[in-house]
Amino acid sequence: MKDLLNRLINHETISKEEARSALINISNGNYNESQIAAFLTVYMMRSITIDELEGFRDALLELCLPVDLQEYDPVDLCGTGGDGKDTFNISTLASFVTAGAGIPVAKHGNYGVSSSCGSSNVMEKLGIRFSDDQDFLKKSMDEAGISFLHAALFHPAMKNVAPIRKSLAVKTFFNMLGPMVNPSFPRNQVVGVFSLELARMYGYLYQKTDKKFTILHALDGYDEISLTGKTKTISNTSEGMLKPGDFGVSQIAASQISGGNTVESAAAIFLDILNGKGSEAQNNVVCANSAMAINTVKNTGLQESFDLAKEALLTGKALRSFQKLQNLSE
Repeated sequence: MKDLLNRLINHETISKEEARSALINISNGNYNESQIAAFLTVYMMRSITIDELEGFRDALLELCLPVDLQEYDPVDLCGTGGDGKDTFNISTLASFVTAGAGIPVAKHGNYGVSSSCGSSNVMEKLGIRFSDDQDFLKKSMDEAGISFLHAALFHPAMKNVAPIRKSLAVKTFFNMLGPMVNPSFPRNQVVGVFSLELARMYGYLYQKTDKKFTILHALDGYDEISLTGKTKTISNTSEGMLKPGDFGVSQIAASQISGGNTVESAAAIFLDILNGKGSEAQNNVVCANSAMAINTVKNTGLQESFDLAKEALLTGKALRSFQKLQNLSE
């Protein structure tokens, strides 16, 4: 590691294979905490290269405990986090709306590191059981239309990094990797990223896969569609710019989608929205992100996809999907 750190500190980059080996060595406990912290810090001070990102991703996928949900052909809605916006859990809510609309979802999530409250924090608070048991996950898909894949259960390699990330409490390149390492290897994915540069890198790497994907970055910094302005999109077939009017809704203010600074408040907002007590802005931002998942899978068009999402939320289908997962967790 000393040689690697010296090279990185001297502004050198490393190859895909070196990045892969470094992460495997970290997971095997070959480096101490100070070395790992220094390694992570380098990438807070300079941009990661595509080769480095690809190498880190390959290592995590190689080391993960896979789960086979291919028969459901699910979609994952996952953001990198690290946008510093402290919104409520939009992509997690959008996942249940998508499931309520009849699209199977394999939701990859984790505890918050750089944010106050990650998807796993909210799910745990609301009684969702974390499991890597394939039978339980398939039952979840059959009955609720969604499985929640808590990252720590499927990426045991990261146990050496988790306490360091928690103590640093800022975004690291692991934020960049999260959406790329879903252990069910879904063929459909909606990914939100915290920068335009990362959106480009994701687009390049995802074009080399057989996935149907949409990558999202709101130009004012959100790692999802925020409806506070325009959103850059990159998919298999095209690049574009979305505006709120494309979903038939008005632009909103950032203050209208903030909230969830504690696990308790995030859980309360989550339940309010699912129970039909969300504000129009909250409902619209959740349904816009769900619409992207529906459109990615079914190619139904944005307005029709948005209408399907809104129907799933307002008729209680999304709530029932969540309640079924709660019941299975008892």
